[in-house]
Amino acid sequence: MLILQRKPGESLLIGDEIEVTVVSVEAGGRVRLAIDAPRSMRILRNELRKAMDVNRDAAKEEASPLALLDLLPKQKNSGENSE
Repeated sequence: MLILQRKPGESLLIGDEIEVTVVSVEAGGRVRLAIDAPRSMRILRNELRKAMDVNRDAAKEEASPLALLDLLPKQKNSGENSE
């Protein structure tokens, strides 16, 4: 992992096409960044990527329809007579 120090207004380059500029550093340590990259490059916050991975993994899990029905609460059929 590369660790750099940058001040507001300073930037760094990633490859030939991506420039990341520090816009501001706010109280509490929040950093605002500007990213200049080709539109074809997907840029995601890490927490969104993790959520996507969790959703994808959950969608891969398979259960039979009968197993899913067993998860539903049992309801008494109001039309049945106990005679």
